[in-house]
Amino acid sequence: MTQTKAKVAVICPYCGVGCGFYIKVEEGRATGIEYMPEHPTSRGSLCPKGNAALEALNHPGRLQHPLMRSGDGFLPISWEKALALVAEGLGGALRDYGPENVGFLASSKCTNEENYLFQKLARTLGSPNVDNCARLCHASTVVGLGRAIGACATTNTLDDLANSRCIFVIGSNFSENHSPVARYVIEAKEEGAIIIVADPRRTPTAWLADIFLQIRPGTDVALLNGMMHVIVEEGLINRRFLEERTQGFAALAESLQEYTAKRAADITCVPEGDIVRAARAYARSPASAIVYSMGVTQHVSGTDNVQALANLFLICGHIGRPGTGIFPLRGQNNVQGACDMGTLTEFYPGYRRPDDRATTEVFGRAWGVDRLPNHCGLTALEMMDSAREGRLRAMYIMGEDPLNSDPHSEKTRQALQALDFLVVQDIFLTDTARMADVLLPASAWAEKEGTFTSTERRVQWTNRAVSPPGQAREDLCIISEIAGRLGLGWKQCTAEQVLEEIKSLVPTYRAITREMLAREGFIWIHSIEGYYPSRKKGSPILHGEGFPTPDGRAILVPVHFRPPAEETSPEHPLILTTGRVGPHYNAGSMTMRSPSLLEIEPKLYVELHPADASARGIEDGETVVVQTARGEARAAARISLRVAPGVVFLPFHFSGCNALTLDVRDPLAKIPELKVAACQVRRC
Repeated sequence: MTQTKAKVAVICPYCGVGCGFYIKVEEGRATGIEYMPEHPTSRGSLCPKGNAALEALNHPGRLQHPLMRSGDGFLPISWEKALALVAEGLGGALRDYGPENVGFLASSKCTNEENYLFQKLARTLGSPNVDNCARLCHASTVVGLGRAIGACATTNTLDDLANSRCIFVIGSNFSENHSPVARYVIEAKEEGAIIIVADPRRTPTAWLADIFLQIRPGTDVALLNGMMHVIVEEGLINRRFLEERTQGFAALAESLQEYTAKRAADITCVPEGDIVRAARAYARSPASAIVYSMGVTQHVSGTDNVQALANLFLICGHIGRPGTGIFPLRGQNNVQGACDMGTLTEFYPGYRRPDDRATTEVFGRAWGVDRLPNHCGLTALEMMDSAREGRLRAMYIMGEDPLNSDPHSEKTRQALQALDFLVVQDIFLTDTARMADVLLPASAWAEKEGTFTSTERRVQWTNRAVSPPGQAREDLCIISEIAGRLGLGWKQCTAEQVLEEIKSLVPTYRAITREMLAREGFIWIHSIEGYYPSRKKGSPILHGEGFPTPDGRAILVPVHFRPPAEETSPEHPLILTTGRVGPHYNAGSMTMRSPSLLEIEPKLYVELHPADASARGIEDGETVVVQTARGEARAAARISLRVAPGVVFLPFHFSGCNALTLDVRDPLAKIPELKVAACQVRRC
């Protein structure tokens, strides 16, 4: 019998770098991977997660049949029955309680086309309550950069980091978590660039640093204001840039007077001299870049942190040129695209505000709907609040596991239990899926086609390599079927057809062609004149001529240091901070099902300084209890000089970590405080 073999190009399902590789397919099954040296970003390399991607894809625990709740378990049912139950559950809630009391949680792991169709379903049904996990990672980027420069995306391509002469990394451990980025930083360092790293831990990224700032968790604004104080006092600002392209400098300069390097040092625990050295290096460099991630954004002051970063690059004029700009590294493979597609409650596709009458008119005409929601709905965490309080009655969750990713997870459990109806669409039986009334088996990343948008705004086409297992269906098919059952009359559509609709409504995607996507992808760009494709008009660097703000100028906004929401106490004397580790990814729904990755990091651990361990009689490797005011978790102790005395670190991928974290939120971005909590560590 003749064997059928193929090699199919796909995009990695993990972080936002958007690496490409080939899947080897034999007799309809993914049997191996092959590197893609021609890929413009990854250049043939993959991190441990990418190398192990097929282990999750082929895992025997994949959901293969629709399921309905039966007591404490599930019964397999037909698709006909499953769709009828979903229509009854969602439709009943819409009818009896109104669309304001039904919530939709989209997925940053799904394609642009799936997210677009998902938010279209929510809003066409009248619900403004549609959100995605960017609320937990980069909502403060959306608000902070949006306010400062009118756009919330990475300004330069990743390979342009190699052109920088100074790279300031804050709250990002890209060497482990966005590893292809390290290549470009190393290239810059080899050409003489100064690398500054600010982080509470001495991570592998910090090993690259010429100046390492071991910052006290939650004190980013004080550090950044201290650096800017030095820059202003020493006359290192870019006066011409400030005069021509910004507004608000006088008020900012006045606000910085109290943030001397000494005061910043007292707050942050970073030596005063290091703050001065970092400020001078960043300001004096001919081309400086800023790289950051969730170490900056996941704070009650997340928006202020991002605004302070914007103030820093603006007063120095490090924007709009090669080697400059700001790089908010996205955690999931399609956070950028999910936001572009309007799966944030405060934005329709293309970042159009719902309270702008033109927005609802444009989308209403396109979707054939007389009335669309013209206001912001509930964010992801606000949906959980509303459900717990008995107001939100039903939810449709696609490809997310909030029970493991939300802070103070016991509250999320209570919220999901309180719903009248919960439908979950996923590829594994996650902890959230276990709470569903109906569970719909979906397609994984290599079982469908469509586009993902990486952290550098690169829209890429991913191909279908294999079929979904069992009776699992492609997500576009499921969403369309549900829409049909709810009376919307949608027809089944392909990813290419949905992309055509996206192009007609989202200006930054308008010039995309399949030919572009098949080559190096399409990097969207905009200018003060409007939106245009970078492939036709030169450099994909944003803001070279102006900013997409009302008057084309960036806005400097003074921000002041505020202590974290929870301070240490005699009962909880240590500071708990959380983050990623190299082998795992977010809530672990895929990587925890990968034997090779579990072999590297099999269980939850806690890093603590030798002095803190000694004071508690804790030995390396023993099981300890990490306790906060919200709960406790058992973890293996790792005694390490990576953390400072008084600080402990937990990787958030493991079940139990977010039982400890704090759900106090940034007042503007509504992002939770996941990076600072008061805790105690004790022997079992």
